[in-house]
Amino acid sequence: MARILIIDDNPTNLKLVAYLVRSRGYEVDTALDADAAMAAIARARPDLILMDLQLPGVDGLELTRRLKSDGTTKDIVVIAVTAYAMKGDQDKAVAAGCDDYVTKPIDTRILPETIAKHLAARA
Repeated sequence: MARILIIDDNPTNLKLVAYLVRSRGYEVDTALDADAAMAAIARARPDLILMDLQLPGVDGLELTRRLKSDGTTKDIVVIAVTAYAMKGDQDKAVAAGCDDYVTKPIDTRILPETIAKHLAARA
């Protein structure tokens, strides 16, 4: 079963998205910030990351750039999950290395479809 790391600094959002993802049968790890995310990745490498772009300290764009520039993590699928929905925000996420972009509030139909699409493409 695929392992998904959810990174979000809002504990309520983290809990809701984790519940949604677990209900689809995925193994889930969570992190509230970039440091916790890196520790989680070191413990158990995820197949896919749901990356909030608004994180304290190192933001999601910078964390994605770091992951994509590292040979050991560059192939992990990163889906930006963000309340940023202004013109150009998706372009910024893609430029940072995100493989896809989903806006908040989360659509409980679209997010699982997006996850499944990327995991199937990797298989």
